[in-house]
Amino acid sequence: MNPNHTEAQLIEQCRTNPAAFGQVFDRWYKPVFGYIMRRCGDYDLSRDIAAETFLKAFLKIGSFKWKGISLSSWLYRIATNELNQYYRSSKYKPESLQQLLENPQMEKLLHDHASDEREMMEQELKAYRDYNRIRENLLKLDIKYQEVISLRYFEQKTNTEISEILNKNEGTVKSLLSRGLEKLRNML
Repeated sequence: MNPNHTEAQLIEQCRTNPAAFGQVFDRWYKPVFGYIMRRCGDYDLSRDIAAETFLKAFLKIGSFKWKGISLSSWLYRIATNELNQYYRSSKYKPESLQQLLENPQMEKLLHDHASDEREMMEQELKAYRDYNRIRENLLKLDIKYQEVISLRYFEQKTNTEISEILNKNEGTVKSLLSRGLEKLRNML
């Protein structure tokens, strides 16, 4: 089915049944929140901006018109505008937070996602820090170890594929991986 057609149907549902906005929220909250989090790097601020983004979308979905922009792009545009407003002001003040608290549907949607969201984002940030630490130490290894470890673990290549790429015997690849990983462990 055409994704635009699906979005058009979803928008129409939201116009006649505000509870249908939950589908919009479920589908795009995580990626939009991630975008905001990567831009500002502050979890609590990201939650405020994401809440404001989705509240504004909820309040304006009835007037959304297809003008060559998808619903997803529209949400990212609102989030970008909210981020720009934050960066222009000395302190971000969500305009519609009181409306959010007065709207039980939006409050429930945000509350349901908030509990797991912080833990998930903290895990992603930890994984990113770990990746950077490993990558920095990997660069200190001989190139022969860098190649096999990068191909195996970053590119998800099999030992057979690595041997073909590097034109090395598969046994040599296994040996290089083993020794390289040992050296990397000792560095960490």
